[in-house]
Amino acid sequence: MTWSILLATHAFAAAVALPLGGWQLFFSTKGNQRHRIVGRTWVGLMLYVSVTSFWIKELEPGRFSYIHILSVVTIVTVSLGVWAARRGNIDSHRGNMIGSWLGLLGAFIGAVAVPVRHIPQFVVTEPVQAVAALVAVLATTTAILLIAKVLASTVAGPLSQRRMAN
Repeated sequence: MTWSILLATHAFAAAVALPLGGWQLFFSTKGNQRHRIVGRTWVGLMLYVSVTSFWIKELEPGRFSYIHILSVVTIVTVSLGVWAARRGNIDSHRGNMIGSWLGLLGAFIGAVAVPVRHIPQFVVTEPVQAVAALVAVLATTTAILLIAKVLASTVAGPLSQRRMAN
């Protein structure tokens, strides 16, 4: 099994985007500053994963495969979700982001459920490195959430003070 830098960063970004998106959907307070910071990070990760997929052609060597359709759909839905949020259309924002996260979840299941794919092979052949990768993903996800919390409180503090002064 060979891992290129592109494939490794693609997989890592997707692996971080999965729990971040789950946190956004199930645990975050919607619309607050922390949700926005984590959301922007998630959007960046999702766009990176989608765009880099066009250089990964291992399912159909040398050609695009059905999974690349998901990449196009993800670029469109994530972009529409951002646009909807900026316009205040929260129902459209929610629908596009949930759909994008579910697509990522489906891609993850496909990546780990097929024994000949890189992730299952990595877990079987390099279990210590696989555990280290999992720890790195969880640490990165936790760090993003903590940094977002600090940034949100830093930004929210002055905003709250300005609102109270008016």
